[in-house]
Amino acid sequence: MGPRSNVTYFVLLGLTQNPKEQKILFVMFLLFYILTVVGNLLIIVTITVSKTLNSPLYFFLASLSFMDAAYSSSITPRLISDLLFGVNIITFESCMTQLFTEHFFGGSEVFLLLVMAYDRYVAICKPLHYLVIMRQRVCVVLLVVSWVGGFLHSVIQLSTVYGLPFCGPNVIDHFTCDMYPLLKLVCTDTYVIGILVLANGGLICFIIFLLLLISYGVILHSLKNLSQEGRQKALQTCGSHITVVVCFFVPCIFTYLRPATTFPIDKSLSVFYTVITPMLNPLIYSLRNYEMTNAMKKLWRKKADQIKLVHKP
Repeated sequence: MGPRSNVTYFVLLGLTQNPKEQKILFVMFLLFYILTVVGNLLIIVTITVSKTLNSPLYFFLASLSFMDAAYSSSITPRLISDLLFGVNIITFESCMTQLFTEHFFGGSEVFLLLVMAYDRYVAICKPLHYLVIMRQRVCVVLLVVSWVGGFLHSVIQLSTVYGLPFCGPNVIDHFTCDMYPLLKLVCTDTYVIGILVLANGGLICFIIFLLLLISYGVILHSLKNLSQEGRQKALQTCGSHITVVVCFFVPCIFTYLRPATTFPIDKSLSVFYTVITPMLNPLIYSLRNYEMTNAMKKLWRKKADQIKLVHKP
């Protein structure tokens, strides 16, 4: 079993020990989770079925929605069941699986947001060459690179923790298995490991966030060359992208870009980017996007007409 054989399971303290608060949070998070899954699936279905939404932007948006639904599903269902049943015990293996999946989907999303910024840059700054640069093969390669980036990030995080000696304390002051709360329970000096985690988590977040800010800066600067209508459309798309980027990256940078310590606010921040942001993404993207809302209306009208035809006497 190796050095960690003393600990076979962990106890997650969760967000609160108060039964009344647990019930309220259970209802809230269940609602959030349903909205997340339904909202993101709706985007995926609309983009897949619609004939008008065939540009690279929507290919990436459907991928982002899939990542959001998967990312949320790696954390929220467990949180919901813990709040409902009050059983907060997680086995060592389940804990490591959760750690891997949340960093895999979260990491892939970080890289995909960078790809989406590049897509907007090409669309706005090089409109005549857009379909040549962002041809189908390039889009697929960029998506694969995002997944591989997330996978590598996750493998590094997991291998950092997996072999460490857990020899006694097994209470995690969090609602999910994450790096810093886990490192607090290790029976060895974690200074070097903490720096590794910071480099792999915090620095990736910070560098990509900087690159995103620079790319959106360049895009916004080049808007003056566009017509009034083009400028408005570009601002709308970029506005929704920037909102998502800020919601996702700011809490992430605060959580990981620091030495391996945990703060009381960490749990609230984690709720924000693990539960709330994946739910907001579909809203931000679809409500601010005229083509998307139009395609959705058409899709539902078509479905409603089909149902009427079936039920006609």
